[in-house]
Order: sequence, then structure tokens, then C-alpha cells
Amino acid sequence: MKALLLKYRSVLRFIALFLGTYIFLSLLYSGYLKVSEGGTYYPDFVTHLVAKQSSAVISSLGYKAEIIPATDIPSMDLIINDSPLARIVEGCNALSIIILFISFVITFSEKLKKTLLFLLAGMVLIYAVNILRIAILSICLYNYPQHEHILHGVVFPGIIYGMVFLLWMLWVRMLNKPGQNG
Repeated sequence: MKALLLKYRSVLRFIALFLGTYIFLSLLYSGYLKVSEGGTYYPDFVTHLVAKQSSAVISSLGYKAEIIPATDIPSMDLIINDSPLARIVEGCNALSIIILFISFVITFSEKLKKTLLFLLAGMVLIYAVNILRIAILSICLYNYPQHEHILHGVVFPGIIYGMVFLLWMLWVRMLNKPGQNG
């Protein structure tokens, strides 16, 4: 048994570090959501901010966009040109995806400065692309409602998850450059 543990030590380290980081950050996020209930920003600060920023992007593209708190579930209703179009729920705020991103990068972390800079840049990029994703998805749904299933279920999740995957590949590639001093 000891020989197996030694042989697969790096794999076990990867699994433990990834799962430990992911579980820890997920518990923090869950606590954040619990504390946010009944707060000033509905349904929580980040989801509210994402809804406002997505609405602002849509408005900047020539559409009349507004958000209002939903009454039946914790979310913000997005209205384009007086037409109720979508709901921005907690899952739309990209924090769960950012937690996944952080967990992977920390698992393969190297020097502290290099890791922190990559994490910061990646989180900002994921957040910004998520805002654009919601805005473009909403405009597409407004103009092509018959394609809701493929747009919401395939194309736009693929964009955000694909980008995270590319960031992971970039991180691994950056780590494998010979002679690089982070």
C-alpha cells in the first residue's frame, strides 16, 4: 500500500489540493449567499451587479434595457424594449465558474506572485466575458426567441466554459516554459 501511495503521490496531491480548494471556496460562497439573504442588494450583491452591468451593456448597444427584482424566485428580471426576456439568477454571476478556475490554478500553483497575478487576470476576464455573454445572449434571445434552447443551453455555456479551459491550458503552458523565472 505504501508503494502505491508513493507511486501516485502527485496524483493524490492534485486531487486533495483541487478538492480541498474547491470545497473551501464553495463553503465560503455558500456562506456569502446565506449572509446576503434579505440584504440591500437583491438577490445578492454580485448577481445584482452582474444584472446591472449586463443591462448597461445592452443599453449601450441601442436597446432599452432594465432590470427589476423578480418576485417569485431570487433573481433579477431582464426586460428589453418593454419585453420581459430573461432572469439573471445566482448561477449567472460567474462566481461558481471562478471558484472552479481558482481551484485548478492553485492546484498547479508555482510562485506566489505569478499565481496571484494569473488568478486576478483570469477572474477579471471571466467576469467581464460573463457580462458580455449575458448581454449578447439576451439580445440574441430577443431577436431569435425560437433558438432559446441552443443559445442558452449550448452556445453560451460553451463560451464561458471554453474560455476557462483555455485559461487553464495557458496556465499549464506557462508553467512548462523552461528557464522562466516567475
